[in-house]
Amino acid sequence: MTHTQDGAVSAQPEPSGAPKPTFSTLGLIPELLRAVADQGYTEPTPIQVKAIPLILQHRDVMGAAQTGTGKTAGFMLPLLQFLAPQASTSPSPARHPIRVLVLTPTRELAAQVEESARTYSKYIPLRTAVVYGGVDISPQMKQLHAGVEILVATPGRLLDHLHQKSVNLSRVEFLVLDEADRMLDMGFIPDIKRILSVLPSQRQNLLFSATFPDEVRRLAKELLRSPVTIEVAPRNAPADLVTHQVHLVPLLKKRSLLVRLIRSRDMRQVLIFVRMKRDANRLARQLQQDGVVAKEIHSDRTQAERMQALEDFKQGKVPVLVATDIAARGLDIEELPFVINFELPHTPEDYVHRIGRTGRAGLPGEAISLVSPDEVKFLEDIERMLKRKLPQAPVPDSLADSRHPQRPRETRREREPRRPPARAPHPPRTQPAAQPSPSGFDFSKPYEPSSPKPEPAAAPPTHGRHHRPTAALLGGGPVKREK
Repeated sequence: MTHTQDGAVSAQPEPSGAPKPTFSTLGLIPELLRAVADQGYTEPTPIQVKAIPLILQHRDVMGAAQTGTGKTAGFMLPLLQFLAPQASTSPSPARHPIRVLVLTPTRELAAQVEESARTYSKYIPLRTAVVYGGVDISPQMKQLHAGVEILVATPGRLLDHLHQKSVNLSRVEFLVLDEADRMLDMGFIPDIKRILSVLPSQRQNLLFSATFPDEVRRLAKELLRSPVTIEVAPRNAPADLVTHQVHLVPLLKKRSLLVRLIRSRDMRQVLIFVRMKRDANRLARQLQQDGVVAKEIHSDRTQAERMQALEDFKQGKVPVLVATDIAARGLDIEELPFVINFELPHTPEDYVHRIGRTGRAGLPGEAISLVSPDEVKFLEDIERMLKRKLPQAPVPDSLADSRHPQRPRETRREREPRRPPARAPHPPRTQPAAQPSPSGFDFSKPYEPSSPKPEPAAAPPTHGRHHRPTAALLGGGPVKREK
């Protein structure tokens, strides 16, 4: 291990000639090895190889790895090993205090982490629970009162439990911040600091995330004690098993191309990303009208609706799932072959998280992006971050746009608007001889006002006062007054 400039320790890569590590060589207990074998895992991933031994040494760890590389098992397996000696089958809540707290930014990620904890602890009598918003709090309170050792929570709902005194965090020994950069983006830092204020000061802290921007590194410097930094992939790098493809297409023709791709390639499981919730609703509805079975998932849907849509998608009942960036993290879908960016994200890092839903667990995946002319800047930002150009795929002529950037760039002369050709001057027109009008007025001569006609003498005033006839005001003739 080597020390970095900020005082952290960086894990050294394994020697090239060293034998490949296995889960048994990482120091895990037999109960965990059985659970891992039941899942069909044979070799640990790089983040697991580096993180598990360090956590077992009670070191604070910053783990950065691309999505889909097994970060959850990287921190959950060693923590379960710490809890195993005190595991109990007693029904007393006092024998099951909360000792591991995992904070996640989204409900889906919280549910996934809790499911992983239950899966890996199947041979150890430990209790797990997950709390998040959007659902009734009463069942969560009942489960917490019964006692759990491992609690996975979103920050907002955990604060609700703290305010209602339904959770006791005074015996927490291990704190995990999962997807810390996403929690920063979602504004959870004030909530996290309030939660940290009620935790014991003596604890082991772990930060795991796909990326580590500077804001997260500053938070880690305040939170962690002499942390070991693990980066098994370049910062913001997408999974190596994901192939990229870009279609340059006009905005109004995106849906036609999307339907054509789904049908021509027989896509039976594809996750489509848009930016806004209303766009997810509209696109899912339009795909249904086009004969493509689709559902949408976003934060405005209830948790039950979101979980049902995700379950139908995993089981193949719904081949297309339209999602906002809420699904860019935390969705663990086995063997997901396709991710389509119907709209590019504004932030290049979100592109990495989106496509990280495919190419997981050593399986290949494909990321397809439909890019309209107004999204070219976002594409350039993504390519700049990835430090490479994404390959472009041809678009059918009926869907192509001649003004699109995929065409060769025009020169300055070609871009300048063309001026209309100069017209030849008209020959002077010969004026026809003026014809006298029926009234005798000659229109060919300049207008000259005629001398005013003398006004008729005014009528003598009546009753000592001049009275203008009413009919005269309206353009009619004089009106005789009745006597």
